[in-house]
Amino acid sequence: MKAIVMMFDSLNRHMLPPYADTFVDAPNFARLAEKSVTFDNFYAGSMPCMPARREMHTGRYNFLHRSWGPLEPFDDSMPEMLGQAGIHTHLVSDHPHYWEDGGATYHTRYTTWEFFRGQEGDPWKGVVTPAGSVGNVMTRMRRQDGINRGYMPTEAEHPQTRTVDAGIEFIETNRDADRWMLQLELFDPHEPFFTHDGYKAKYPHQYAGPEFDWPSYQKVAEPQEQVDHARYEYAALVSMCDKSLGRVLDAMDRHDLWKDTMLVVNTDHGFLLGEHGWWAKSVMPWFNELVHLPMFVWDPRTEGRNSRCGALAQTIDIAPSLLGFFGLEPTPDMQGRDFAPVLQDGNGEHSVHSGALFGIHGGHVNVTDGRYVYMRASPESSNEPLEDFTLMPTHMRSRFSVSELADWQPAEPFSFTKGLRSMAVQAKSLMNPWTHGTLLFDLESDPGQNMPLCDDGVELRMLRLLAVLLHESDAPASQFMRLGIPRDSIPDTEHLLVRKQSARAAEALEPLAPLSDFPAGGTGLDIPILKLRQDPRCEAILIKHLPQLVSTELINIRAQLTLHQMARVTPIAGSVLALLAEDLTALLPPN
Repeated sequence: MKAIVMMFDSLNRHMLPPYADTFVDAPNFARLAEKSVTFDNFYAGSMPCMPARREMHTGRYNFLHRSWGPLEPFDDSMPEMLGQAGIHTHLVSDHPHYWEDGGATYHTRYTTWEFFRGQEGDPWKGVVTPAGSVGNVMTRMRRQDGINRGYMPTEAEHPQTRTVDAGIEFIETNRDADRWMLQLELFDPHEPFFTHDGYKAKYPHQYAGPEFDWPSYQKVAEPQEQVDHARYEYAALVSMCDKSLGRVLDAMDRHDLWKDTMLVVNTDHGFLLGEHGWWAKSVMPWFNELVHLPMFVWDPRTEGRNSRCGALAQTIDIAPSLLGFFGLEPTPDMQGRDFAPVLQDGNGEHSVHSGALFGIHGGHVNVTDGRYVYMRASPESSNEPLEDFTLMPTHMRSRFSVSELADWQPAEPFSFTKGLRSMAVQAKSLMNPWTHGTLLFDLESDPGQNMPLCDDGVELRMLRLLAVLLHESDAPASQFMRLGIPRDSIPDTEHLLVRKQSARAAEALEPLAPLSDFPAGGTGLDIPILKLRQDPRCEAILIKHLPQLVSTELINIRAQLTLHQMARVTPIAGSVLALLAEDLTALLPPN
């Protein structure tokens, strides 16, 4: 028995032919659907990138207990378990996060592994520039990415191509061997959307604006032609991914691997390309474009092909399913379940889950039952308490700082920590869900999640499902407190939030108008907040219209931003911005 897991990053199901009537040229995804079972109700769990991969190893949620980080000493690792059982596991990837502080324990769980450099500002080629190493992280990454692209003049030198080359080489070398698992993992179509001209030519369009294949994580304020251009750039990269998928399908055809080789094609999450007025992920609510994922499975035991599966399943189910394929049992700590039974009957008597959790550490904690999606925010603007529980204190690209670790406290063991006490460290979140409010959607009547639902009965049922899943996950007490959910009793109507937070939620969902649409061309909205605060008259206007920003730490973190830039990452009602522009216009000279 053999298995191939082909994993993409930031792959949107609503742009793939098996899921939508799409403008994207991706014939091999359609070909894949003919050869496999297409999951219609597959969801992400812990996000973004490395938390999702931790789920693939461990078969359990991790976003309730810690932020982005490595595998922990108490974590079960599916590839490692396979290796210990004599199954050779091989990782080929161009995903740079594996080689940062926050991903350092993943690749060594495989028997063998290969890595290909150059994606997303990977610190790869050493070219000294006049700017040196100045600028923030994103500025330096964009500069390095430009350098890296200079070393990839042809498609053959693209990291995606080289990664697939290595995956095909492993298949060719080991096609007659038994008991192996290949994880062929591509960073694409993650931003930046870098492709060569042949793929761009598939999407001809008129565009004379700035280079724009790397949208920032914020609200859309670009003109429509620029938004459309980014979508075409993303589509070009999906087409390149489609070609790579075709190469793997060709190898399986060539060597008749379908008879004894499981194929899993998945992604960690999606990417917003203007939907809901946002770019990217992580700083906004986790809409379905981000979490309702494409998933395809061929299992030679069940031989399900050209069929659909409506069972609710998640990333946590991948580890138990691969273990089961090779005849191994999942560990007691794994929350996922083997999805093999539903591959045969689709929507029949078998199910995987009655409810699915998903989210990011410190953000909304979300739950779906397949029809309704409930996004639970914090009842208080502080979004506290929030803790990291870890024995591996690293962030994405850094270690925990001395100040972060100065006051850590030992935590009591969780059910999954093998009796170990972890470090409880006070944490901050990438986003504050309170600013977006608690949201409820009915996917049956509103699949695009454009009309938030206010229904106390449905909310109470979903809140109680959420509480059950929190308990099953052994969520820390601090999560119950942060979310305003009782830990020792069943939630009741007094704990509902949708109606209470509906006005703020509606404001957060408003699209952001460009500067030119505001009074006097947005006078004052384009000045750094720190500079505005240095003028007592402007400070008074900020206090009048945005007291919560002036009186909290948020203003200290983002004081270098303008008010309009702030509104792109922290929702500010358009009406409030208009009042600010009107009042500031009376004090400041026009643009």
